[in-house]
Amino acid sequence: MAATEIENTRKILSEVTYPGSTKDIISLGMVGNLQTEGTKISFRLLFRKSEDPFTLTIKKKCEALLKEKTAYTDIHIEIVFVQDLERPLSLEKVTHIVAISSGKGGVGKSTVVANLAVALALDGYKVGLVDADIFGPSIPKMFGVQGERAYMMKEDDKEYIVPIEKYGVKLLSMGFFVDDASATVWRGPMASNALKQLLEQGYWGELDYLLLDLPPGTSDIHLTLVQTVALTGAVIVTTPQQVALADARKGINMFESPGVNVPILGLVENMAWFTPAELPDKKYYLFGRDGGKKLAEEKGLRLLGQLPIVQSVCEAGDAGQPIVADTHSVIGEAFMNLARNVEQSVAEVSTISKRVKVH
Repeated sequence: MAATEIENTRKILSEVTYPGSTKDIISLGMVGNLQTEGTKISFRLLFRKSEDPFTLTIKKKCEALLKEKTAYTDIHIEIVFVQDLERPLSLEKVTHIVAISSGKGGVGKSTVVANLAVALALDGYKVGLVDADIFGPSIPKMFGVQGERAYMMKEDDKEYIVPIEKYGVKLLSMGFFVDDASATVWRGPMASNALKQLLEQGYWGELDYLLLDLPPGTSDIHLTLVQTVALTGAVIVTTPQQVALADARKGINMFESPGVNVPILGLVENMAWFTPAELPDKKYYLFGRDGGKKLAEEKGLRLLGQLPIVQSVCEAGDAGQPIVADTHSVIGEAFMNLARNVEQSVAEVSTISKRVKVH
């Protein structure tokens, strides 16, 4: 199928909006497995919930548009609910898959993810972490494993990528496959395929939690994610400043939008205040006060934690030693509390969906 044919068909289907929403079914990631051959076309319409009332309405709109604007005469549209599809073999023994997202860069998301992963491991859980920031992988440095290379292994005639393990966390990142000094210059589909490979070919084994460190913003990477696995939920990281909160709202809206519909486990307010070492009783609100807390209240979300600015967090990350490993420090205790709040939130939504693959 020619690339232009794919794009033309997707452009036509993008005229179909989800009822009650301004978003179209393409931008919502609801069209999968699109294939054409001559006058024949087939694809899947992906819905997160089996009780979605608009399945047949959307299907009929697609059929009508394709008959009106294309030469396809043999149109096959399959309605598929995420929970009815099979999971990748590599994820069969993964209990919870949690995406960590931020509306913009520079809010300390990867630092939060790294410390959350180690905190969960310290609490006795089996934990994996995928660095899904394909263009700017930072997890290898934060765990002190930059320069290491993942390798392939074969089992039951299938090839798997064996994660690097550090601090009790299984890690996979594009940083294990490219030179640290090289820029990763890929188009969107290439990056999306790389993420799918890390997820579907990772030799994860039994895990209680698989955390996904997403790139900032909302992009093809995010849509690929919700089409590849059914997430247990998402955690949003922000700072108190208004520009970060505005972008955090966009991220929340993306996960809650029709066709995506991923539960938000809660919100983390990072860089909430600064306390100098010589003035331990003082709090200086450098980026505004309680912005993340107010956003959580506004959206009806759980505030998972407010994390202060602490120089040792940055120094520990640069040294490849997540600060939470020092559980006796104030910030280490804050990350442990964050992990326990995430555990509680996951427990509340864990029965909502299976961990499955969407084609």
